[in-house]
Amino acid sequence: MVILWAVIGLIAGAIIAAAAMWLYLKPRTEEAYATLQQEIETKKKETEKESATIIRTAQQEAKQMRHEAEKVAERRYQDLARAEERVDARNSKLDQQTKKLEQREQVLNKRQSRLDRRQNEMDKIAQKHRAQLEEVAAMSSDDAKQLLLQDVEKESRQDMARLMREIEDQAKETAESKARQYIAMAIQRVASDQVAEITVSTVPLPKEEMKGRIIGRNGRNIRAFEQAAGVDVVVDDTPEAVTVSSFDPVRREVARRAMERLIVDGRIHPARIEKLIKDAQKEVEKDIKEAGDQAAYEANVHGLHPQILAMLGRLKYRTSYGQNQLHHAVEAAKIASVLAAELGANVEMAKMGGLLHDLGKAMDHEQEGTHAQLGADYAKRFKVPNIVINAIASHHHEVEQDSVEAIIVEAADAISGARPGARRESLENYIKRVRTLEEIATAFEGVESAYALQAGREIRILVKPGKIDDLGSMRLSKDIAKTIEDSMQYPGQIQVTVIRETRAVGFAK
Repeated sequence: MVILWAVIGLIAGAIIAAAAMWLYLKPRTEEAYATLQQEIETKKKETEKESATIIRTAQQEAKQMRHEAEKVAERRYQDLARAEERVDARNSKLDQQTKKLEQREQVLNKRQSRLDRRQNEMDKIAQKHRAQLEEVAAMSSDDAKQLLLQDVEKESRQDMARLMREIEDQAKETAESKARQYIAMAIQRVASDQVAEITVSTVPLPKEEMKGRIIGRNGRNIRAFEQAAGVDVVVDDTPEAVTVSSFDPVRREVARRAMERLIVDGRIHPARIEKLIKDAQKEVEKDIKEAGDQAAYEANVHGLHPQILAMLGRLKYRTSYGQNQLHHAVEAAKIASVLAAELGANVEMAKMGGLLHDLGKAMDHEQEGTHAQLGADYAKRFKVPNIVINAIASHHHEVEQDSVEAIIVEAADAISGARPGARRESLENYIKRVRTLEEIATAFEGVESAYALQAGREIRILVKPGKIDDLGSMRLSKDIAKTIEDSMQYPGQIQVTVIRETRAVGFAK
């Protein structure tokens, strides 16, 4: 019972405590709720005011944008209206022009109709006259025309052949003696030594074991040398010698000098190789400049740009058929000077053209194009006179010769290259050139046989007299010479002689 009453007391106390708590918290809860409700109303009013402000601002901006859009639309409408006016005006102008063209076409059609009628009448009259002539002559017009053409062609061919022979005989009488005199005088006054110089690309070794040192460990020395000098080095072909090979004669000379110094020095390693090659390059560049200055001094040509003299000096290490090109340039300048003085031409321009005519050979391994065109383009960059530029570009007839000085330069080049001892070529090239000459000549129709003479400087051609007449012989010589010029490369010039011989054989019984 005690426990029961205790439990009842606890429950009653809890109920009383809960009722007291509720009576205490109720007014406070209602007060907090009222405060929260008031804050919500305040925030709601502020939000409504802000929303109204934003709406008014957006309405103003939309109104302004609409106003601007209306202005842009109005301007575009005006532009379109003006464009339509221009198009309408142009269309009306085109319509007027079209009408004028149609009227003109109608007038031309009427005029063409009248012309066609007149032409038909004239054709009828001409046919009538032709028929009357054929009736009188008892021969058709085609037969008469063919007969007349045959007679005229026969007489013209005979007259042409006779006139060509007379002109050639007269030119030979006056030109051969003068040309022989001028050439002999030029060669006599500019008598130089026969050329025996050739570019050296072989370096002798003091002993065979030096090749191993040049090659180096695993080939590092020879690779470093070839990379630094830009050449190929051959160490196995020739005993006690090293061969240096390169298309560039200047690089080959640099490599040769550097190799000789390495052999004398004995210290062969990549660092030493690079240093000696740089030293050799400086020496060769100095020699090139001095060679160009010396060549201009010997040829008595002044006022050339230093860059041209430096490029000219590179010809010291260039040869053609064994002839040193720098010596050839100086010799051609002297011969051109003599010829120009005898012919009354500009001596200074002829000398300069002779000295610079092969300038492109110093660079033709580096660039595309013929040496004549390369030399002319290079000289043009340094304001060389136009007469000299044309002489350089035309000395192999790649362009037209504009002056007598250009012809003199070409002649001087041929004289210097064709004189005895000036140039030489290998037996294989000689045989190939001679055989090619004969094959070119025998390929023409009517040629019976052909023979190359005077070391390939002359070719004599025997033709069949029944197939080729005198005029055809002259034309054949020109055609063969043109074919040789277009398909072959050769020093000097080649004389083409065509022989036509008619033999009459009789027997006395």
